Amino acid sequence: MGYKCTRCKQMVEIDYEYTGIRCPYCGHRILVKERPTTIKRIKAE
Repeated sequence: MGYKCTRCKQMVEIDYEYTGIRCPYCGHRILVKERPTTIKRIKAE
């Protein structure tokens, strides 16, 4: 799962077995989940 650090804007892969979620580059704790670039379309009926 890809996340992006809000401070340094680096892409981060999170290892969930490691306790504590931090950016390995700057140590910031706020990470944002990246959204997929594809658009999901659903036909309304």
